[in-house]
Amino acid sequence: MDKRQKRGVPEGLWMRCPQCKSTIFRKDAESRFNVCPECQYHFYMPARERIKQLLDQDSFEEWYTDLRPRDPLEFKDRIRYAERLKAEQAKTGMPDAAVVGKGYIRGRPVVFGVTDFAFMAGSMGSVVGEKLTRAAEEATRLQLPLILVSGSGGGARMQEGILSLMQMGKISAALGRYDRAGGLYISILTNPTMGGVAASFAMQGDVAIAEPGALIGFAGKRTIWNTVRLELPEGFQTSEFLLRHGFIDRIVPRKDLRTEVARIIDYCEH
Repeated sequence: MDKRQKRGVPEGLWMRCPQCKSTIFRKDAESRFNVCPECQYHFYMPARERIKQLLDQDSFEEWYTDLRPRDPLEFKDRIRYAERLKAEQAKTGMPDAAVVGKGYIRGRPVVFGVTDFAFMAGSMGSVVGEKLTRAAEEATRLQLPLILVSGSGGGARMQEGILSLMQMGKISAALGRYDRAGGLYISILTNPTMGGVAASFAMQGDVAIAEPGALIGFAGKRTIWNTVRLELPEGFQTSEFLLRHGFIDRIVPRKDLRTEVARIIDYCEH
């Protein structure tokens, strides 16, 4: 009697939603821009996918691809920072956590930047800060709208110490010059946007848009409890909480972001 091997379900076809706990078909979520079809939970989305979703097809021209992070402090925790960088670069195919350049949104030229959580939690080191600063400076020179998509759970990158922290001031100064030149800065906040990123460029947009359910703030709930023993209100630091308290301008589902950004550009420039 032939013994036939049982055919199992291939790995990766299904995924579990952390919000509604439903088991969903991965391709079903991907066809909805990585959004749960049951509860509309917004999953992580890589930088390259963000570019495809928001910008016109094949319109993106990436800038500053030669910038590479270094290890000026020769930092070591569990492993050396230099080794960690190599591992992150191999995992993500990115030199660092930010991608910037010029593109078009429904035919409208913009300077565009995005941080990717997959690379060291989207934390802002010297290269990320430099790329975003240069993007703001180029938007000023070209007199174009600036769109930055933030997704950082790491804030400033501790492995670079003060060299990382100074990026907060550097990008903020560049945005200040851009604002004085009359530029339009649209900040798109995704889950999570925390720490030094939230405390600098992410919350400085002329228009601040957040995806539904995004965690946005400086220190997280556990950190606040462990330091000052404060129990935070329900839903604290979510997009919805921030909208109610006037910290952001609107919440826009991912599928509508492209149209909404184009509409804002038209409204503000005419």
